[in-house]
Amino acid sequence: MDGSSSSNANNTTDAGNSAEALKASETAENREMSKTQTDERIRFNYSPEEISIDELMSRQGYAKAGAHSAVKTCAWLKNSMNGTGVCYKSSFYGVTSHRCLQMTPTLMCNQECVFCWRPTEVPATAPDVWDTPEKIVEESIRAQRKLITGFGGSPNAVPGHYDEAKNPSNVAISLSGEPTFYPYLPELVQSFESVGMTVFLVTNGTRPEMLRKTKPTQLYMSLDATTPEMYDEVCRPKGPRLWEKITESLDVLKEKKAEGVRTAIRITAVKGLNMTDEAGYADLIKRAEPDFVEVKSYMHVGFSRLRLERANMAEQDEVREFAQKIADLAGYQFAGESEPSRVVVLSKSGQLSNVSVSDV
Repeated sequence: MDGSSSSNANNTTDAGNSAEALKASETAENREMSKTQTDERIRFNYSPEEISIDELMSRQGYAKAGAHSAVKTCAWLKNSMNGTGVCYKSSFYGVTSHRCLQMTPTLMCNQECVFCWRPTEVPATAPDVWDTPEKIVEESIRAQRKLITGFGGSPNAVPGHYDEAKNPSNVAISLSGEPTFYPYLPELVQSFESVGMTVFLVTNGTRPEMLRKTKPTQLYMSLDATTPEMYDEVCRPKGPRLWEKITESLDVLKEKKAEGVRTAIRITAVKGLNMTDEAGYADLIKRAEPDFVEVKSYMHVGFSRLRLERANMAEQDEVREFAQKIADLAGYQFAGESEPSRVVVLSKSGQLSNVSVSDV
């Protein structure tokens, strides 16, 4: 892993972000979504009953990895390949953007979050037979290599980055769906680690029993509400007692931290919906005691444009103010931010730390 990123709290913007990136009217994430999801697609020229989830994913630039997994390159990987910027996870945690593999072992999810850019209106079901963890790892790396093939002869690519990218060093299990529905998730994490990769696992926290069995490098948990009522409005659960499961997962986060897993809570801040009750967020954060808290604005991209307005995006100063109020109440400190991604990260000490393969 690239350990050159600064861990100083004064490092308030991504080191690799150019002035051009900061001045752009849209973030790299926004531009990427705009490319892969045209107005015709986003306005549903078809009904959910008329298209399969596999066909929709193909139209959006996903690559299948086995029977039910998927891989997709993000805009920051492409920017890193060309030397025009890196993801905030680079300056926050030392993840090398062009060597990060973004994937999911399942497209199934038990929430229909209003802010989700994924097509929650198109259902995904469990396969008849689940692929083995080893097959998913092999097929995911193969799919990633196929997706980046065009950089091999690109005059814009940074020398050496293409060869490095063919051997990813970090996997973000966060692309789409809720990964804890994959029944062999603990073994999948181990399989990625066995090929020398750090593992960032992102979960909605509704399946604490699976989280207890899983030991990634860093465990992210979404926390997008402070009460059952707010949760129902923002996350639109598809099952009973899921808020209770989420609060149980806060305890699991604390357990995982004691086991040596780095932990993070991610708040997707939707202006007009859940940017309230800072004390409620602080109480839940204190229960979990995560290493990091990320507060990130909702981005008006993808299928979320069917559900929300651009006005629901918070400006960076609004994100910063909201995050600081939570920090003051929870006993955390400002540790860094990325304006292009509209995100602020908090930690107990105000410091950040890099991951490396020695952490796996």
